[in-house]
Formats: sequence, C-alpha cells, structure tokens
Amino acid sequence: MNRIFGRGKPTEPPPNLTDCIAGVDSRAESVEKKVQRLEQELVKYKDQMKKMRDGPAKNAVKQKALRVLKQKKMYEQQADNLRQQSFNMEQANYAAQSLKDTQSTVVAMKAGVKQMQKEFKKINISEIDDLQDDMADMLEISEEVQDALGRSYGTPDIDESELEAELEALGDEIALDDDTSYLDDAVKAPSAPDKEPGADSVDVTTNKDGILVDEFGLPKIPQSLKN
Repeated sequence: MNRIFGRGKPTEPPPNLTDCIAGVDSRAESVEKKVQRLEQELVKYKDQMKKMRDGPAKNAVKQKALRVLKQKKMYEQQADNLRQQSFNMEQANYAAQSLKDTQSTVVAMKAGVKQMQKEFKKINISEIDDLQDDMADMLEISEEVQDALGRSYGTPDIDESELEAELEALGDEIALDDDTSYLDDAVKAPSAPDKEPGADSVDVTTNKDGILVDEFGLPKIPQSLKN
C-alpha cells in the first residue's frame, strides 16, 4: 500500500507558546545588539564632524550618519514590535496555564468529593450514637466501681443535723479563742504576796516541808500565838 499511495507526511505538533516566546525574545535581543552597534557608529561620526570644517567631506560624513540613524530607528521599531509580541504571547500563555490549573483543581475537587462520599457510606450515624451511649454507660460504671473501692468501713452513722450543730459550735469556740482581751486583765492584776502580813521588812522563807522559818532556819511562831 505504501508503494502505491506513498507514505503520508507526519503531522507536526502544534506550535508551543513557550517556544514561540523564546524565539521572539532571541530575535529582539539580536535586533537590540544591532541598535547598540549603530549607536557606537553614530558617536564616531559625530566626533569626526566636530573636528571637520564645513565642506564636501563633512557633508559626506553627515550623510553616512543620517543613513546610520535611519537604520537605527528602523531596528528600534522592530525591537519594540518583537517585545510587544513577546508580551502578548506571555499573557496568552499565562491565561492558558491558569485555565489548565483551574481545570486540574476542579478535577481534584471532584475526586475528593467522590472519595468523601465513598467514605461516608462506610459510616453509620446510628452506630456512632450507640457507641457514645455505651461509652457513657461504661464511664458511669467506672465511677461506681471507684466509689465502691473507696468505701469506708466501721464508720458510725452520724446525724447530719448534729454535724451542722457541732460545726456552728466549733465556729463559736474559734471566735472565743480569737478573743485575747482576758490576757490584758491577767497582766494588770497584782502579783501574789510572797511575805507574811505585817512583816514587810522581814524576808519570809520556808523549809522543804513548807513550814515558815526565820533567818536561823527555825520554825517561825505565827503572830496569833504570840498575841
């Protein structure tokens, strides 16, 4: 078949914006380099014209400078057009890439929603409610077990009203204990006499048996017997 009809020409891939942008930028850079070379040539002609007198020779140099200047203007226009083309293609490429990214995002979101729906089908809300109820029951049972383990044994039953009355009385006792005014009266009270009445100038001492003795250690005769 190929011998009769020949082999078809392979189709070329469509142009790529990225490659086109790179090609246009390369052309623009090449044109800008030509503009720079022409600018250098113009500077040389200007320097020559400054040193020359008016006449045919100077006019010839001037004509060359005008021709170079005209070429420079043409190249500058070409460079501006190429830069504008590159900018337009970059904007189109950016818009196309944004659309691709948006499409990929939408596809990913759809896949995520399908996966969520698939996983939700595996979840039974009633089972979750039953699980929560069972957990609450287990926690309640655990609290009952802890209370049972912490039970006190041999503790007498005490009326709660009696405890409240004792608590109030305890508060009154604490309030009385806080009142230390009675100590002031004790400090102000006179000290107990350490001498026998009527014997202010004579020291009164006792022996080990508690009997009053005089300065010689002999039992002292009470004043009543002396009278």
